[in-house]
Amino acid sequence: MAGERYVDHTVLEAFVQSRVNVPREEAKERRRQVNYLRERLEDYIAAEPDFDLVKLRASGSTAKHTAIRRRSGTGSDADVAAYLRTTDTDIDVTTMRTWLRDCCIKVYGATKDEGDFQPSDHAVGITMRSSGLKIDVVPVLYTGEPDDRGYLVTTDGTKVPTSVTLHLQFIKTRKHEAGDGYRAVIRLLKAWIRESKEVNPELRCKSFLLELLVAHLWDVGWNGQPLQVDDYPAAIEQVLSYIVRTGLTTPIVFTDYYTAGEVNAAADPIQVWDPVNPENNVARGYTEQDRQRLVDHASTTLDTISLAAYAATKGEALDAWRKVFGPTFPGE
Repeated sequence: MAGERYVDHTVLEAFVQSRVNVPREEAKERRRQVNYLRERLEDYIAAEPDFDLVKLRASGSTAKHTAIRRRSGTGSDADVAAYLRTTDTDIDVTTMRTWLRDCCIKVYGATKDEGDFQPSDHAVGITMRSSGLKIDVVPVLYTGEPDDRGYLVTTDGTKVPTSVTLHLQFIKTRKHEAGDGYRAVIRLLKAWIRESKEVNPELRCKSFLLELLVAHLWDVGWNGQPLQVDDYPAAIEQVLSYIVRTGLTTPIVFTDYYTAGEVNAAADPIQVWDPVNPENNVARGYTEQDRQRLVDHASTTLDTISLAAYAATKGEALDAWRKVFGPTFPGE
């Protein structure tokens, strides 16, 4: 196809390096901010009642090496899991987030406003105004189980099993088999969905969902072919084609740490199960409209990439890919 000589693996690889991957200085600043928080939080919590700090673990995209660089004025998240335990059997564990938020506020003292500390469903978000970085500190109730297993606690008191160690091992195992291209494909898809949400804020597709779609296609392949992690345009087409052809209506289950029989039937429009917790559908809360919107957008993107592949000129091919990744593509 004519367009393949214009936008091929080499072009996308250069784009990943120049526009998608986290720059060395940005990564250094993330580590500095996280280390500062870790050191101060360890000291502060040691003197506090209610909960004891067992450990702090880097988690999320930064720990998995699937994070993408932040844009001007916005910050990519750095995630830290705070494993907490208590010997007080009467304590209300649903207060963990509020308690942790108060601890974080006291750690930074007068250097930050209270508005810089925002609790979400499972975390306390801390915004660093100087750098634009946002650190999500996730409280995990620790009960002494192996592999850093613990429980996220929702506002209604539901305990959701999780494990930072096993989540990291899940992606590490596949990257070891596939090579560096595995994580790069994930980063490219994250860059695509971020650009897509800029255009359509109603589009829903969390980063973790993309990671699990790539993991699934690495495990089982698509259309009789393995996931082409050493050919980025082909890999992106495979993931988009999977979304379009299946409509995301086929449940995805991983059996690294539990059996398929442990997953309970669900009525959610999209069902992609957390590889560590057979009770957690990572797409829970997505509506049928959310599913259809994501499938339709994948279809439109797939058409755009196909047009780029048949483009008569380099300019036409680049213009098509700019609809996928934004005006900075190819980042030369």
